[in-house]
Amino acid sequence: MIRSAKKTFTLILYLGFTSVFLTGCWDRAEVNDLALILATGIDKGKKNNIELSAQIYIPQPAQGGQQSGMSSGSGAGQSFVRSAEGETIADAMARLQEELTREIFWGQNEVLIIGEKLAKEGIRDQIDFWMRHSEPRIRADLFVSKGRSKTVLKAMPELEKDASKQLRKIVKTHIGVKVTVKDLAQMLSGESDAAVLPWVENLDPSMMDKKNAIPIINGTAIFKDGKMVGRLDDKETRGILWPRNEIKSGVITISFNNEKGYISLNLLRSHNELIPSIKNGNWRMHIKTNADLEVIQNSTKLNLFDPKVVKRAEQKIVQEIEDRERLAFSIIQKELNADIVGFADVFERKYPQIWKQKKDKWNEIFPQVAISFDTNVKIKRTGLATGKRKRGVEQ
Repeated sequence: MIRSAKKTFTLILYLGFTSVFLTGCWDRAEVNDLALILATGIDKGKKNNIELSAQIYIPQPAQGGQQSGMSSGSGAGQSFVRSAEGETIADAMARLQEELTREIFWGQNEVLIIGEKLAKEGIRDQIDFWMRHSEPRIRADLFVSKGRSKTVLKAMPELEKDASKQLRKIVKTHIGVKVTVKDLAQMLSGESDAAVLPWVENLDPSMMDKKNAIPIINGTAIFKDGKMVGRLDDKETRGILWPRNEIKSGVITISFNNEKGYISLNLLRSHNELIPSIKNGNWRMHIKTNADLEVIQNSTKLNLFDPKVVKRAEQKIVQEIEDRERLAFSIIQKELNADIVGFADVFERKYPQIWKQKKDKWNEIFPQVAISFDTNVKIKRTGLATGKRKRGVEQ
């Protein structure tokens, strides 16, 4: 009896002790009590301070048997843009929270847009805060907007439900530059101290006979020492994507003198390598490119079953790629003096001792670096290779 009583007492004590660790989530926050931030914009405020704009999604209670208040559809919630100004981003965040009845949740923020004026004045402090703060995502996609970032957040795309989703899907195509907050922090801390960000602007509604503006990516913004110093248009941007080894997809269209029509090719794969050399005080960078393509349209009379025609097309593509690269380097080397390709890091790895002696003079050296190209292109698939035919004669 005594032993049985002891066992019972021990069991009750054990259950009482373990129940302390089974009390549940006492500090949990229901999703319907949160204001979810989908995208953020940072601009220069009216009083020379920081204006923080947030695209906010408010979940609604589940209806009609829905399992979650986060269900899609116009009846599931609403999205709007709210702004607040402060001396710093942290101050603006606190003021923004004061304007909302629900607790702000930054964990869903996937887009950060920096206004043009603020970008030109400098963004180091803003990126430093974003990296230090525990809630906003450092893998959020980063953009620079023409004018104010707030206007981009308020844009209403046709196919996507909001501007943030529109921009995220565009950069996922890998046709242009894709940069996260973490990527930018690494670029600004690199030896070159230069960076590149996607440039966003609203497409004029009058061009599409529409009421609402649509955000699009149209080139890149170039940064040096944390400040925007210039920008490249779409064609010039393609020229820096090759040496940065960031071009994953795209279409190249070529034509020939004295030949009507065009040949369009789709990029299958590409790989680029930067090969530095320093001889007799001369700094050189050799850019080696290998690319495979497929023909997706041929409106010429050229027969792509003919190896000579294929070779001629490949040479034309090489010329097209290298012309774009030369155009881009003429701007970033001679006009902007911004090493956005990362030449400095490549030279440092191969020539660490020389780099230690010369890194303080990199701003003088970079514009003088001689660049050469070795571009190898292969047309792997020609599809229906023959173009237009003359009667009785295969071209």
